[in-house]
This record gives sequence, structure tokens and C-alpha cells, in this order.
Amino acid sequence: MFEGVITPIVTPFHRDEEQSLNIDAVKVLIEFLIAHGVDGIFPLGSNGEFHVLNDEEKITFIKEVVRIVNHRVPVYSGAGSCSTKETIKLAKAMEDAGSDGLSVITPYFIKPTDEEIYQHYADVARAVKIPVLLYNIPKSTGCNIPASVVARLAKDVPNILGIKDSSGDMENLKGYLKAAKDTNLKVLIGSDSKISEAYALGASGCVAGTSNLIVDTIVPLWKALKENNIDVAKKLQKDIDVLRGILKLGTVPSMLKRSVELSGIAPVGSARKPVFDSNHEQDKKIQDMLAYYGLQK
Repeated sequence: MFEGVITPIVTPFHRDEEQSLNIDAVKVLIEFLIAHGVDGIFPLGSNGEFHVLNDEEKITFIKEVVRIVNHRVPVYSGAGSCSTKETIKLAKAMEDAGSDGLSVITPYFIKPTDEEIYQHYADVARAVKIPVLLYNIPKSTGCNIPASVVARLAKDVPNILGIKDSSGDMENLKGYLKAAKDTNLKVLIGSDSKISEAYALGASGCVAGTSNLIVDTIVPLWKALKENNIDVAKKLQKDIDVLRGILKLGTVPSMLKRSVELSGIAPVGSARKPVFDSNHEQDKKIQDMLAYYGLQK
């Protein structure tokens, strides 16, 4: 649980007026990822656009993902919301839908105190029986989960069993690893550029958005790190930068979704409005990037 390469999958939409869920496309994407060796599927994360889906869509999507995955790898469902009440409601529904674990983002827009963060996570985790992954992404939420709060939660709440750190701050990650010492808490890296560095420090896995597309870079990278194949790992880690350069050209997750689509992996559609689809110039740069990885249609 909470180990290896976990893909926070993009949420496929039809290119219709409603930008409705495309379940056929998510099946194609999931089958591709599992066949290429990922250790977990994470629907409704940041790249999964959880923030633009309503609750009915979220539960429908989770049920379909669980059905498609069919216990081949764990499904970690994103149940985050600003309010504790709403998060508990989603968490229970996702548990009932068959999720193996939950990812819960820190309440965003507001800046909760340390005690409010602690109580939010404790209340959510105690409302379900399945494992809970804390999700730290301060650039999007406006606050960082303090290591002291993580240490308390790991000690006090038995089913809080992991934290994903997308801060990009290795000192912050070190704090989480120290907090996790002598507990069952696993620490995962959410910054794809820092996978190798995080592994060296003791991270148990990576939640890598880039693995939606370059799974044949990310999975071998993790394998090389585990086998202490330093030269191979160094090259693969560097290779991720080519895709990361493209992702900066548009609002998350527009460039990633368009890259997956143009690669022929799955027809995942565009990001939901107000995020724009890619333009002709961006598509050309995406095609050049895909050629680097040998991913042209």
C-alpha cells in the first residue's frame, strides 16, 4: 500500500458541449498503464481535475475506475474538499464504491491553523476504514502540512498510512520522513523532477503525473533506483525534463491531456473550461516531444 509508481490519472472527457465523462477512454488509459507496470491508480487528483467535477460525476467515475481495475492494482481515490463535512461524505461514498484507499488534499482557499488541519484529517480518516493518504500541495492550497501535524496523525489515527508531498521542498520531505519514523506511515514524492532524490532519502513511492504519458520512463526509473542502477536512473530522471518543459506551456492539465491524446494512448479529450485546449503551435511542440520518447501515433 502506498508504494512504487502510482499514476494520478487524467479524467477523460468527451469533446461535446458538456465535456461529459468518457468511460471508454478511461478504460483504454487504465489498461495501458497496468500493462506497462504501474503499482497503483489514483483517480481525481490534481491532474484528474477533481476541482471541476460535481459529486455525482466523482462517484460515477470512481465506480467505473474500480470496476475497470478489478483489484489488479490498488485504487486510491481523491476525496478532498474544502469542508470536513463534504470530504467525509465523499470519502464514505468512495469507500462504498470499492476504493482501496483515499487521498485527501488539505482544505484550500482558506489557511487553516495546524490544529484545524489535524482535526480535519483525523475526522475524515476516522469516518472510514480504508487507508488514507495525506496530500500536501501548498502551491495549490496555500498552506503546507507541518511535519509536527503529520507526526501526530501518524501516531493517533491508525488508518492514516501515507503522505504525498508535492511541495518540491526536500527539507519538507525530510521532515515527513522523520515524522514517519517508527510508524506505519509511508512518504511519497509528488514532484516528478525529484523522484530519484526522494527515493535516496527514503520515499516509498512516487505519484507521478508524467506517468500518464511516459510510463515507460517512470516505471523503469523506479526499478533502476530499487536496483541501485545509478547510471540508468540518472538518465531516466533527466529524460522526464523533456515532458516537463511541455507541461509548462499551458494550464494544468491541458498539455498533459493533449500529449496523451496525440500519442494515441487514449482519447482523453481536453481539460474542462475555463482551461483552454492546446493551439497549433503548442501541438507542434508536443509532437516534437512525443518524437523524443518515440510516442508518435
